[in-house]
Amino acid sequence: MGINDAIAELCAVLGEGVTLSKSELTAHGRSETHFPLTPPDAVAYPRSTEDVMQIVSICARHKCPVVGWGAGTSLEGQAQAVRGGICVDFQHMNRVLNIRPGDQDVTVQPGVTREALNEELRATGLFFPVDPGANASIGGMASTRASGTTAVRYGTMRDSVLALEVVSATGEVIRTGTRARKSSAGYDLTGLFVGSEGTLGLITELTLRLQGTPEAVSSAVCAFASVNDAVAATMDAIQMGLPLARIELMDSDSVIAVNSYSNSKLPVKPHLLLEFHGTEATVADQSAIFGQIAAEHEGQGFSWATKTEDRNALWAMRHNAYHAILQLRPGARAIVTDICVPISRLAEAVEITRSDLAHSNLTGPILGHVGDGNFHAILLIDETDADEVARAKAASNRMVELALSLGGTSSGEHGIGLGKLEYMAQEHGGAWAVMGTLKRALDPDNIMNPGKLVPPAN
Repeated sequence: MGINDAIAELCAVLGEGVTLSKSELTAHGRSETHFPLTPPDAVAYPRSTEDVMQIVSICARHKCPVVGWGAGTSLEGQAQAVRGGICVDFQHMNRVLNIRPGDQDVTVQPGVTREALNEELRATGLFFPVDPGANASIGGMASTRASGTTAVRYGTMRDSVLALEVVSATGEVIRTGTRARKSSAGYDLTGLFVGSEGTLGLITELTLRLQGTPEAVSSAVCAFASVNDAVAATMDAIQMGLPLARIELMDSDSVIAVNSYSNSKLPVKPHLLLEFHGTEATVADQSAIFGQIAAEHEGQGFSWATKTEDRNALWAMRHNAYHAILQLRPGARAIVTDICVPISRLAEAVEITRSDLAHSNLTGPILGHVGDGNFHAILLIDETDADEVARAKAASNRMVELALSLGGTSSGEHGIGLGKLEYMAQEHGGAWAVMGTLKRALDPDNIMNPGKLVPPAN
């Protein structure tokens, strides 16, 4: 590989758009979780699709690795430059290009964050619903097929991306999809690139489906005696057809963390946090029905919040839960893992995981997107304690084995990256080899985020 030659040519072409600053390389080598520092050899800051074309074309000539970078919030090491090369940071490609309220869609550059996009949309009566918690970039969210708290009603990034502009591994610009709401015209290449974690190309433009801002929103929090009771209430609500916009589970350990961090006073029991969207009348009706369901499962302290500031405080508590959990053990790092199982097996999966973590003498609060069977365990570790690190990784592995045994998946929303790579063959069988074939067809020199997602190149 000619990494140094690629850097020299990039510097000549992009000038100050390329940096070799040690502090910048270090910043782009860090992970949000337990993965070790892995700096790239250089960082490029494109300002246009044309810049990205030049970057990739130069790297292709020199067989130099290319790794995309959005907000750096991925949790499975997707943005780690494990083979060196060029990190392409999209922070300057952060414009909202075209809002079309009549069609309820918008075209954006990949560096736009979800919060910035929704701020831009406020006057239109529309919003972008995918909410992974972190203020992630839209390009990164598409690359990891992100979802989050609102997926139970609005779906994931797979459901929200209509079309893409992508720079391929050869430096060619291709467009996938259209603004039409359905199509039978050929392979779904948009779906192929969404979730590909930058291994097939770099996304430079996205057209997204938007949703109408609801007339009324009501949020609530409710305690339960057990995780089983909370999940049973959720299943009853879903089977009744209640249009839940969000429904989140926090186990008792998570509640301890958020109480300390957010100065809240929730009872130390499993909790559901939920939200309904609709008209004033429908939200009131749905809230009342869920209140009855919760009571049937011995829900306690059921309290609704309709004022914006109260709802924001409730969801800020949930979104800050990761940082709250880290504060349970100052100085610790986290192995953050997620699995997703059929909803009917969720309570079983959570209880088995909690028992396993206790048996392994690990601190691992659990949070869940209970409405779609997805939950996270934040395993706190002392990186200098080799035994504890080994126990935590083994517990994380057992979570994946459990999910697969229950008909689930190794990752509901965090993606594969480095952390879940070893489970792809077990989950997908021969289909994983097909993914490798697609990778080789679109990136024969393996320069696009090498070492991730697909079978190792020969």
